[in-house]
Amino acid sequence: MPQMAPIYWLSLFAFFTLTLVLFSMLNYFIKPFNKMITPGFYNKPQSKHWKL
Repeated sequence: MPQMAPIYWLSLFAFFTLTLVLFSMLNYFIKPFNKMITPGFYNKPQSKHWKL
């Protein structure tokens, strides 16, 4: 039915907007993993426990 097309696109736009807002809020409050790693982690020497 062509009369229902504007309601369909409006609902898709509302869903997209809600998803984008939810993603932005989660990305703001939950930081990515690379920011949680302490700088001292990279300074440890990588030693191998096996020999050839």
